Amino acid sequence: MRPDVVPQAGGRCALLVLGVASACGGTAHQLTIEPPPPRDTHAVLAGALCADNRCSCRADNGSDGGVGVPEGTDKKRYEVRIGPSPHELWVSINKTTVLYKSAERADACFYVDLPTGAQHVELRASNPEGVSAVMQVHELGTKTRSWYDTFAFSCGSPGPCSFDELAANKAEYAQAKRSMFDPCGTTKIKGISWDHGKAPDQQHPSELVVRFTLDIYKFAAWKPSGDPTCGQGGGRPPTDEPTVEPMAEPAAPPAESP
Repeated sequence: MRPDVVPQAGGRCALLVLGVASACGGTAHQLTIEPPPPRDTHAVLAGALCADNRCSCRADNGSDGGVGVPEGTDKKRYEVRIGPSPHELWVSINKTTVLYKSAERADACFYVDLPTGAQHVELRASNPEGVSAVMQVHELGTKTRSWYDTFAFSCGSPGPCSFDELAANKAEYAQAKRSMFDPCGTTKIKGISWDHGKAPDQQHPSELVVRFTLDIYKFAAWKPSGDPTCGQGGGRPPTDEPTVEPMAEPAAPPAESP
C-alpha cells in the first residue's frame, strides 16, 4: 500500500514510499487501509430532491435545479455526485455523514448542508480487480443560484484506475491556483492525498482512499460560475458586500496525524 500527498505551498512534505507511511521526520510504519463503511447512506440530506435517504440529480437548467437553498446564513448547500462507476463507492464527511453508491447504479447525487470552516471528506473505493472511482463536489450560490465546480476526482472511468492516472491527477491538483478549482466559488480545497493497495496485476489499485478538506468561507458568492472577473482582488468580496464579516480567510484545517 502506498500513500500519495499532493504538494501544496506551505503544506506537508510528500513521502512516496511503497509499503510505508511517515510524517515529516517521523518513524516509518506499515500502512493499513480500513475496510469500507457499511453499504448504506447515513446522512441528513437537504433540499426538495431528497427523500427516503436518496436524492434525484438536479436539472441542468442554469438555476438551482430544484434543489433550493438552506435557511439562514450559517450553512451552504453542496451537491456530491458519485460516479459514473460500475463499482460501489462511498463518500464520508467528517466521519459522520456517509453517502453510498451501489454497484447497481452508475451514479448517484446527494445534497447536504455544510457549515463554514474545515470539512473533511473521504472517497472510498474497493474492488479486488481494480477500482473505478469518480466524484464531483459542487457548491450552490445562495444568492446567485449558480453551481460552482468545487472539486472533481476521476480515476478509472471507463476501465480500472491506474497508477499512471493517479500520478496525472496529482500533477493537476498541484497547479490549482489559490487551492480553488472554481475562482467564483467560496470553497478552497486543501490537503489532497490518497492511500491505495494493489490489485493482483500490480498495475491498478484494489483499494483507494482519497482525502481532502473543504475550507468553506463565511461570505456568500456574489458572481456566477464562469464570470471572467472572478479571482481578481484576491478573491475577496467587494466592500459593499453585506456579508463581508469574514474578510480574513478561514483558519487552516488541523494538522493531520502521521
